[in-house]
Order: sequence, then C-alpha cells, then structure tokens
Amino acid sequence: MDDSSKSSEPRECSSPLLSTEILQAYHHGNDGVACEEKRQKETWSVPAILILTTLVAVSGSYVFGSAIGYSSPAQNGIMNDLNLGVAEYSVFGSILTIGAMIGAIISGRIADYAGRRAAMGFSEVFCILGWLAIAFSKVGWWLYVGRFLVGCGMGLLSYVVPVYVAEVTPKNLRGGFTTVHQLMICCGVSLTYLIGSFLNWRILALIGTIPCLVQLLGLFFIPESPRWLAKFGHWERSESVLQRLRGKNADVSQEATEIRDFTEALQTETEATIFGLFQLQYLKSLTVGVGLMILQQFGGVNGIAFYASSIFISAEILIYLRIFGKYWNDSNGCSSGSSFSSYSRFAHLLNVV
Repeated sequence: MDDSSKSSEPRECSSPLLSTEILQAYHHGNDGVACEEKRQKETWSVPAILILTTLVAVSGSYVFGSAIGYSSPAQNGIMNDLNLGVAEYSVFGSILTIGAMIGAIISGRIADYAGRRAAMGFSEVFCILGWLAIAFSKVGWWLYVGRFLVGCGMGLLSYVVPVYVAEVTPKNLRGGFTTVHQLMICCGVSLTYLIGSFLNWRILALIGTIPCLVQLLGLFFIPESPRWLAKFGHWERSESVLQRLRGKNADVSQEATEIRDFTEALQTETEATIFGLFQLQYLKSLTVGVGLMILQQFGGVNGIAFYASSIFISAEILIYLRIFGKYWNDSNGCSSGSSFSSYSRFAHLLNVV
C-alpha cells in the first residue's frame, strides 16, 4: 500500500499542469510579441543624426525648386532693368534646362568616383557662382552664364540627393525619407514664387544662395554613404558610419553583411555599357521608361513653371475680356457670332503684341 502510494507520487508530480507543446507555444508567442515590439521601437526611433543627414541632403532639393521658380517672378524686373526682349528672356529661362542636362550626364560619374558628399558640394559651388552672377549682372550674357551654372548644379543634385538619402536610410524608412526630396522641390518652387512677388530680382537671387550655403556647410557634419564606402573597400569605416546612422545601441551586423554581400556580388559582374540597354530583351522596358519621360517634358511643365506669372496675367486679361464681351453682347443685343469674332481678333492682337 505504502509502496504503491510512493510509486504513484512521482508519476503525479512528473505530469505538468500544462503540456510541453503549450509551454513552447506560450514562450514562442512571447518571443513573437517581444520581436514585434522591438521592431516597432526600431521603426519609430529615428536617430537625430539620420534626420540631420536627410535635412542637409534635401537642402539641395530646395535649391532645385528655387532655380525652377526664379524666372517667373523675376521676369518683369529683369526685362525692365536690363532692357531684354521676350526672345532674350526666353533664352535666360530655357538655358537652365541645358545646364541641367549637362549636369545630369556627368552626375553619375562624379557621385561614383568622388563620393556622394563631394558631388553635392560640387553642385552647390556651381549654384552659388550662378546665383551671384545673376544677382550682379549688368548685361544679358552674365544672366545666361549664371543661369547655366545654376542648371549644371541642379542637374547634379537631381541625381545625387535621392541616391544619398536612399543609401543612408534603413529599408523601413527609405520610402518616406526619399519622398522628402520631391516635397522640398515643391517647397522651393512655391516659396520662390511667393517671395519673388515682394522682392527685387537681385535680392531674390542672393536669397537663392542661402540654401546652397546651408547644404555646403552641413556637408562637414554628415557622414559619407556607407554603401559608397563599401564599394571602394572601406569596410570598417562603412560599418562605423552605419552604426552612427542607426544609433549606438542598434544591431547593424545584418545590414552590414547585406551591404558587403551585395557589393561583392556587384563587383564580380562585368561593367555594363550604355549599348547594353538596346538589347531586344530590354526594348519594352526602355520604350516605356524613356517614353514617359519624353511625354512628361513635352507636356510643357517647364514652360509653365518658368513663365507662370506672365501666363496667369495673360489668362486673367482674356477672362475679363470674355466677361466684358458677354456683358456687351447682352446689353446691346449683338449676336454671339459677332461678339466671338471681335473677341478672337482682340485675343490675336494680344498674342501678337
């Protein structure tokens, strides 16, 4: 009797209240919750250095926007002070795009060989020289030189800023941070329109140098892209910069390994040439991509942005003319055809003038 009771005690004590599977599921669930909380914490805890780095970089995006928005509010002042005609001022407005095209062509090479920070520094030097040439110009060709230099800097910035922001931000924040590039371009255009309505065109050009100086000085306080450093074999420095951008307590080993693996895989591949794009397998993608860019430019977005003020003034005159013509037609009982004919002739005169 006693023996049987003794033998049964360990059997009863050895059976747990919860099965092993339930305990494992419980611990696994706790681990999952802990991992989820850790992931959310990492998502929302953005280091200050990463925010500073992004703000310094997108200062170049603001420069991009201010260059686009400058010619519209400055048109009347420049044409009156320097006695420029419509054709001469049109050269001033459009030469920006020629400079941007040249800057965009060389931007990839400069960013790859000199570094992302150096490319942004070069672009801001071009922009500062260009704004100063515009602000102190006495003749038309100085305006053209200054506008061309600003365009070269703008072309460099259009490539290197989004690339740099994408390379320094983590994957879970990359999309949101890179959209700031477009946001700052729009802010630059809008604020330049607004400020230019109240200030002289020379002062507006000098104000254009302020964001250039902000980025140029800020480049001394932000790190180089860790991916660019890894590309040239600076592995320890790349990991150190990555640790600085993610926070001192963040675990960057996995991301550093991914960067290393990607860089090594990229170096094993043969360097592609531009002629490789014209292979039959890329024909559809190339046609769609380039076609969309061409259609966007032929939509006239730059022409509207460069001469928005004169377009709005002309549109307002024609709107008031149409209202006056309708009122005159109703008051005097004229036929709609004769009223429309008179309006068309007057609108044609406005366009000719």
